[in-house]
Formats: sequence, C-alpha cells, structure tokens
Amino acid sequence: MNNFFSRLFGCFAHTRFPTPIQNFINSVYVAIFSIDLSEFESTSYPTLNALFTRKLKHNRIFDGSANVLISPSDSLITELGVSKEKKALQIKGMQYSVEELLGETLSKEMFYINLYLSPKDYHRYHAPCDLEIMELRYFGGDLMPVNMPSLHKNAHLFIRNERVVLKAKMPNQKILYFVAVGALNVGSIIFHCEPKIQTNARRYNETYAYASPKKVRKGEELGMFQMGSTIVLFIEDFTPSIKSAEEVKFAQSIGFLA
Repeated sequence: MNNFFSRLFGCFAHTRFPTPIQNFINSVYVAIFSIDLSEFESTSYPTLNALFTRKLKHNRIFDGSANVLISPSDSLITELGVSKEKKALQIKGMQYSVEELLGETLSKEMFYINLYLSPKDYHRYHAPCDLEIMELRYFGGDLMPVNMPSLHKNAHLFIRNERVVLKAKMPNQKILYFVAVGALNVGSIIFHCEPKIQTNARRYNETYAYASPKKVRKGEELGMFQMGSTIVLFIEDFTPSIKSAEEVKFAQSIGFLA
C-alpha cells in the first residue's frame, strides 16, 4: 500500500498545475519545512518535483585532498560506527545484517554512516571522493518512512525498503558502498551513471556490473531522490570527523581514509 501511495504522490509531484496554483502549492511546502532557497538556481518551480530536486546556483567548495571524504548530501547523521559481526545500526538498539543490505559477503568489518535527508533538504547527492564504480544493484522492496519514529519502530527497515547499492573503489583502492534507500513518497531514486534503473516500479532485483569501471570525480553529482530519504555509506578503513545527531552539508569534510 505504501508503494501505491508513493506512486500516487509521485504523479501529483510531477503534475504541472496552472502557475498560480503551483506557486501556492510550492509556497505552502516551503513554509511548512522552512526551506531556504537562497542557494538555489530559482525560487519558482513548475512542479513540486522540480522544487524537490532543485539545483544549486553555485558549486560548493570542498577539500580536494584524496584522503578526505566529503558529505554526499545535506543530511542529519542518525547513526555511525564500525559494524560488528557484519551488523550495523539503523538506530540505537536496532541492528541489521550489512551483508543482506549490500547483497554480498564481506571479508571485513566496515565503517558506516547513516545520512537522513528530510523533506526540507537538498535532494541531490554527490560523490564523497573520486570513485571507480564497479557495480550497481537494485533491490525491490517496500517504501516505508525512514524518519526517526519509523527507524525506532520498524526493524530491518533499510533491508525491507527498496534500495540501490553502488559499489566503487576509492583513490586508495579500497571499497566504498553508497546505498540509496527508498522511502514513503520517494518517486524515484536516480543514478546518472545507470539510466536503466527504474525504482518504485517493480519488486525483483537487478545488477549492473561494469568491466571498465565508470569514473566519477569527487563532488560530481551522482543522482537524486525525488523526495527525502536516506543514504548509508560503508567505507573501508575510515576515521570520522563527525558525530551522531550532527547536521551536515554536501561538500563538508566528514573524515579521513587510512
């Protein structure tokens, strides 16, 4: 039922209403979530989805050092830490299997960071460092909310929800997983490097592997959510400079590679 209502909301968000009505819809949304549009290309959008996926007016400045990771998005850090026995926390006290989430067996523990994008946030996400993308995996699933009440209520939420897992090599040749988790009212999860992925559309799983890795530069736009959701990063040998419950911005330094 959540998937049906998410598709229905997606249709509403993509609908171009007459300008006065659309401006009213957008202004109500901006007021409810206290959205600051000063950084963005426009303050007038033809659809609600265009407002969700608004683009920055200017590129943000970030530390270009190869060993520094930057935040891929404007987010709230809801959890972070090193996995234990291949398990991570969706929220304090609620574990899930990292291997089940990623769809593969791991040889070592990983550092993980949960980044929640609320409805007010900038909805595009970017490469946290130079990446060589080896594979993308789409997992069909539910579209339950990923906000704090839902994280506390629903066990194994990230595994139960629809998601896309990006597997890539970092500049130090170690592995990073970038997991985009679907949620209630997320019209789609978009990755520019693989247009064949169509989320919120089907239940079965798909894998896209690349014999020649797709290279993406640090800070380059990877894709977008068409509504708020969650990103989970899994990083080999990482030391964070952030903490749980901290709000971060895309391009902000979040830690260091070994």
